[in-house]
Amino acid sequence: MNFKTIVFIIAGIFTVPAFYAQDITDALRYSQDNIVGTARYRALSGAFGALGGDLSAASLNPAGSAVFTNSFMSFTLINLNIKNNTEYYNGNDSNSDSYTEFSQIGTAFVFNSQNPNSSFKRFTFGFTYDKTHDYKDDWTAHGIGANSIANYFLDYAQGLPLNEISALQNESFSDAYSEIGQIYGSDNQQAFLGYESYIIDPVNSSDENTEYNANIAPGEFEQNYIYSATGYNGKIAVNLASQVNDKLYIGINLNSHFLNYDRTTYLTESNSNTGSLVRDVDFENRLSTIGSGFSFQLGTIYKATQSLRLGLTYNSPVWYTIEEETTQSISTIRVDDSGTIRQVVNPRITNVFPDYKLQTPGKITGSLAYVFGAKGLISLDYNYKDYGNTKFKQNNDSYFSEQNNIISNQLKGASSLAIGGEYRLKQFSLRGGYRFEESPYKNGKTVGDLTGYSVGLGYSFGLTNIDVTFDQYHRDSEYQLYNVGLTDAASLDTRVSNVTFTLSFAL
Repeated sequence: MNFKTIVFIIAGIFTVPAFYAQDITDALRYSQDNIVGTARYRALSGAFGALGGDLSAASLNPAGSAVFTNSFMSFTLINLNIKNNTEYYNGNDSNSDSYTEFSQIGTAFVFNSQNPNSSFKRFTFGFTYDKTHDYKDDWTAHGIGANSIANYFLDYAQGLPLNEISALQNESFSDAYSEIGQIYGSDNQQAFLGYESYIIDPVNSSDENTEYNANIAPGEFEQNYIYSATGYNGKIAVNLASQVNDKLYIGINLNSHFLNYDRTTYLTESNSNTGSLVRDVDFENRLSTIGSGFSFQLGTIYKATQSLRLGLTYNSPVWYTIEEETTQSISTIRVDDSGTIRQVVNPRITNVFPDYKLQTPGKITGSLAYVFGAKGLISLDYNYKDYGNTKFKQNNDSYFSEQNNIISNQLKGASSLAIGGEYRLKQFSLRGGYRFEESPYKNGKTVGDLTGYSVGLGYSFGLTNIDVTFDQYHRDSEYQLYNVGLTDAASLDTRVSNVTFTLSFAL
């Protein structure tokens, strides 16, 4: 039995390895919402908190379903187009992708009170499914810079003993990578990949060595980075609402959340710098995430006058339980006295991380709407969400405590404003909207402000409605390639366009 196996047995009995990958980007990713739902809802840019009478509006403010006078159902189909313009050093790229899918389905059942003396005039029970966030995104960035991926592996390796980041004699890369992860954690695995691919070398060959040098000399590096993500965040809401007297509507939603996120990143780097042993690097990382969570919403709509409506909604935090898996591989080409040698380190090992809990921030929404009889309406929503309150919820865990400190130091409270209007002309309805969301980052740059607009058209056949909407939003962001070493960022100019179709009808 070798030394590493003995350490593994002891570690397995007494400790849990320092094996983490979660950080502020994960926390923010699962804390952000988007304007999703029916075509009518999207046409007003989501400014529906004081209106109701729409299933996505009821998903925003649960009191909204009590506005229905008849049972109701809707189905929504969306065509989404994502365009990314990226800038990295002196390189510019443009990528776009589009796809079509169902994004919303729901129904509300209306029960009128049979007691004429009751203050509760109407009750509704319903459920909706909404895709609250879509993670599909593909882009590339390329450029020539002065920072090498070698610095990523050096940062992880410095201070670690050589025998904790290297394979034993005759030990396969798979066995070594697996055991290093189980015993020492993911940081040591990164150093292992750098060492076994010849990117870094120890200052001396003793097992106790803790200092390393790069086999890639300073100079210029031609880099190409590929980002490809899929997945979505969905919400199933069970709704209960009631009309109280003639002016007040109240409601509650109990929400079940589920997420699926898969991401692949691929970096290629080449150099011809004098003194470089390693000339080319290909580094691939894959992340797979699944999760589930729970939240609730409380909402009310008050009809101050026949035309003026006021709304207030509280969204609780979402309490998630999340599972993650990662895989990695690296290959290099080095040139020495014996010629050109290709080194491939592909452990074919899936790292399964311990489940972790994430609490997203809650949100308050205030709404105001004015209805011009049967002619139309105008509506405004304001909401506030403090992203600094996002928290990893692992008791007595120093790593997650550190990440929570980073979140509170870098993220802030963000306001959002949406305004929308509708004008009715016989069976036709003309709609439009605008929205603005502040950056959740204190620096305002890592993820910038969001601006968007929407236009839509509806046609009523009586009990059946067909609606179509076009909406688009724009946001700039800075995407840091790696968390240490190669921390250079690609600048993204992202524009997302949607065409939404909804069929709705009274039951």
